Amino acid sequence: MSTCTMERREVPGVVEQIDIRGAACAGGPSLLLEVPHGATRTEDFQALEARLEGPFPADLIDFFYVNTDAGAPELAETIARRYVAQHPDRAARILRCRIPRTFVDCNRLVDAQAAGTLTPGVPPYVRSAADRSLLHSLHAAYVAEVERAAAEICGAGGQMWMIHTYAPRSVDVSVDDRIVENLHAAYHPEQVERWPLRPDIDLITRTPEGAEPGDPARAAALIGAARAAGLWAESGETYPLHPVTQAYRFALAWPGQVLCAEVRRDRLADPFEPFKEMRIAPAAAGEIAELFAHAF
Repeated sequence: MSTCTMERREVPGVVEQIDIRGAACAGGPSLLLEVPHGATRTEDFQALEARLEGPFPADLIDFFYVNTDAGAPELAETIARRYVAQHPDRAARILRCRIPRTFVDCNRLVDAQAAGTLTPGVPPYVRSAADRSLLHSLHAAYVAEVERAAAEICGAGGQMWMIHTYAPRSVDVSVDDRIVENLHAAYHPEQVERWPLRPDIDLITRTPEGAEPGDPARAAALIGAARAAGLWAESGETYPLHPVTQAYRFALAWPGQVLCAEVRRDRLADPFEPFKEMRIAPAAAGEIAELFAHAF
C-alpha cells in the first residue's frame, strides 16, 4: 500500500499550506486545491473579530456559521490524499484561507460590486476605515499566495481545483446590518423549506455570457460519476463563473486547467446545523472525494 508525506506551512491568520506528496514523488505539486472560504472554525472568527474595531451586528458569528464553507478543508485534504494514492509519483498542494469571509471574501475582487446572490468582497457593516484597511491587506496577502502557487503549478501544466461548500438551499437574504435577524427568520422551520433546494454538487464552469474557460472534460467526468452514484449533480445551476470572483480570474488566466466546485454541506456535515460549527463526517468526505477521483 502506498504511503504519502505531508508538510505544513502557515501564515497565521491568512493561509495554511499543506503539501501531500506521493511515496515516489520527486518533483513539485501537479494539483492545487484552493479553499478560499476555509476559515471554518469558531477560533478563526474570534481571532479576526478581536483585531477589528467594529461595531458589528449582534451575534454576527451566526452569519459566519451559516455562510462559511464547512467541510471544504476536510474535502480538499481527502481529495489530495486520493490523488497521490492513485498517482504515487505526484504531489498535491492545499491552500486553505484562514480569513473569515464574514469580514472579507477572498474569492472576490475586493472592491468589486457583488452581483445577484453573490456576497460582497467587504460587507457594508464593516464601516471603520482602519478595519477596511486591515481587511484589504489580509485579502492581498492571501491572493498573493494563491497567485504564486497557481503560477508554479498551472504554469508547469498542472491543475487548479477550487473547493467550496454551500448551504442546502438558496436563501435570499441581503447582507446588511439585519443579516443575523433575517437569517434566523429565513431558517425558521416553517420557512426554510420554501427556499429552492440546490444540487448535491454544482460546478461553476460558465461565465454569464456562456463561455466555458475551465476544464469541461473533467467537469463532465465528475458530473457523470456523481450521477452514477445517485447524486444530483449539475453545472452552473446555482452560480455563474462571475467576473467579480477570483475563480473567474484564474480560470481565464489558466484556460482548461481550472475547476470550481460546490458541494452541499449537508452531504458532509454530521449533522447539518446552520448556526453552529459543524462536525464533518470522514466517511462522507471520502465518498465525495472518490467522485472527484473519476475526474483525475
